[in-house]
Amino acid sequence: MNFLYPGFLFALLAVSIPIIIHLFNFRKFKRVYFSNVAFLKEVKEQNSSREKLKNLLILAARILAITFLVLAFARPFITSTEKANQKSGNIVSIYLDNSYSMDAVNKEGSLLDEAKRRAKEIVKNYQLNDKFQLLTNDFEGKHQRLLNPDEFVQAVDEVKISAASRNLQQVINRQQGVFTGGANRFSYIISDFQKNFAGDAPVKKVQQTQLTLLKLSANELPNLSVDSVWFLSPVHQAGASEKIVVRLKNFGNEDAKNVPLKLSINGQQKAIGSVNVAANAHAIDTLSYSGLSLGWQKAVLSIKDFPLTFDDELYFTFNVNANQEVLSINGGKTAKYIEALFNADPYFKLTSISENNINYTSFANYSLIVLNGLNEPSTGLAQSLKSYVSNGGTVVIFPSTFTDQSVFSAFLNAIGLPSVSNVLTEPTKVSQIELKHPLFNGVFETLPKNIDLPSVNRYFTFTDNSKIAKESLLQLPAGKTYLARYPVSGGQVFLSATGLLEEEGNLSKHPLFVPLMYKIAFESAKDQPLSYTIAKDNVITLPSVKLGANQSLKLIGDGFDVIPDVSNQNGNTLLFVADQIKKSGFYQVKKSDSTLAVVAFNDDRSESNMVYDDQNTLEDKFGPQKVLFIDAKKQNVSSAIAEKNNGSELWKLCLILSLIFIAAEVLLIRFFAINPKTKMNRTP
Repeated sequence: MNFLYPGFLFALLAVSIPIIIHLFNFRKFKRVYFSNVAFLKEVKEQNSSREKLKNLLILAARILAITFLVLAFARPFITSTEKANQKSGNIVSIYLDNSYSMDAVNKEGSLLDEAKRRAKEIVKNYQLNDKFQLLTNDFEGKHQRLLNPDEFVQAVDEVKISAASRNLQQVINRQQGVFTGGANRFSYIISDFQKNFAGDAPVKKVQQTQLTLLKLSANELPNLSVDSVWFLSPVHQAGASEKIVVRLKNFGNEDAKNVPLKLSINGQQKAIGSVNVAANAHAIDTLSYSGLSLGWQKAVLSIKDFPLTFDDELYFTFNVNANQEVLSINGGKTAKYIEALFNADPYFKLTSISENNINYTSFANYSLIVLNGLNEPSTGLAQSLKSYVSNGGTVVIFPSTFTDQSVFSAFLNAIGLPSVSNVLTEPTKVSQIELKHPLFNGVFETLPKNIDLPSVNRYFTFTDNSKIAKESLLQLPAGKTYLARYPVSGGQVFLSATGLLEEEGNLSKHPLFVPLMYKIAFESAKDQPLSYTIAKDNVITLPSVKLGANQSLKLIGDGFDVIPDVSNQNGNTLLFVADQIKKSGFYQVKKSDSTLAVVAFNDDRSESNMVYDDQNTLEDKFGPQKVLFIDAKKQNVSSAIAEKNNGSELWKLCLILSLIFIAAEVLLIRFFAINPKTKMNRTP
């Protein structure tokens, strides 16, 4: 046991004084006793022992009360087994969670304000020459340097709520970067510990670092979030009517009724609605609108929900194009069918070329490529198409069943498709259509019972390969493929068993041909993501952009202007924004004065779920690794840290024991009475 001086010296002096006083009183008692010898002899057997015992008990109680009172002021403690070597100095890293969830409140105000106070309390428990690191979700470069106590307090005052969101393992790893040399390493994490913060995976820490988790608790708050949106139509046309699907999430324990919903595009209100969302559930609603103009559209879907409002708006963008680029590579007499199909609608801009005059470098400009009856498909074409599909492109293959079977098989294998096994010339009809496939959504007003399906006179059969994913759309008898979709890399290939010549079948003149091809073309439209997430999505992907020697791309927003790093990969241009975007909203990608794209960034919706991990859950994530857990709602933070650094303090126990012995003395004086029959009035 250790003592804090000069309290211990004072304790010894205080204990000796009552002993001297009682010794003096005891001598006085002896004089009285011997002056009344005759009487004492008579009552000796009756009250001597009781009187003596009472005085001794009172003396003992008084001595012990004073002793423990003085010890309480001396603040004794039991040295901690983990007490650091103070000669080495301390480096203290303090993570202060400043995510959106820390905007919640409790009786002491917002959690962020409480976190700042707790951080300052931690600093006060260390020495002036110790060094401190302040870390937030922003992971800024300035937070990687060590500060003295005054600089740390000033830095804490400057912390504000941030859209950035990190997980517990990321924070611990980041803190390790500041620890150097042989100094003692202390790590503190101040957070509300949302479930998404700690995650589901086990958490690892460095053994030499003493880690403390300081949990803050907020009042239970309801919260409603705009979770996501998506379009029912894959393409957007000027002036056309469209529908958008909205998904709302209720994170509260009470139903949300008649939640107002509003859609604004380019600053104009386009649709409104009202939706009910059950407790701890999600709801989906559909909004209709029209009147879009050409170009990039800046859309905002918003609700009204208090007190947490950071997730009440969802920003997203999309482009309304005047047309869609389609490439048809033709090998025979079938060009007229594809040309008649796509030239009938001014929305499609068709480029029709011969298989002997292919510009492979232009493939990235087209959202759809149709291979129409090729006679001699080359390996060069196969490799270019494979690269095109891997970047999200769509290819439709109508083979010529009169071409060399081995050449066409090699071509299909090079793309990643099954080989041709045989050519059949027996007339037959398509026996089955997969009406539940998304490609046929909207093709039929009602599901037909006896639909007239295409007939075929000459067609390929393909080898079965379980390693190649396939979605059958139209099938011939005995399960033979007539038209199937093959997801390949990031794109898709539609493979037909027959071509478009009349000798091969009637597909080119069948009523199903036009809506089927239009649906494939619409589904192939390349569109950027509706939105990105701040601090998670750090790369913006655009179609290939050619830059001159002195040209660069700029990302411009509200009060934001930055030149991102640019890289060209696989026919796309990638913009690396890292952690430069901090605010949700719209950002333009510009090349000189022209706008190439408009992108939207939103706050991370994982912060919307106000569910927190408790002590047992957090400790389980660390397994056998030792961590200290402090609940600011139940514990005194300063005392807990002092006990961690110095050991177990005993002053509270000493104070309690002192009060107990004072009470014991009072009870002895009041209730430990001498036998009334033997009482006498003694005088010295």
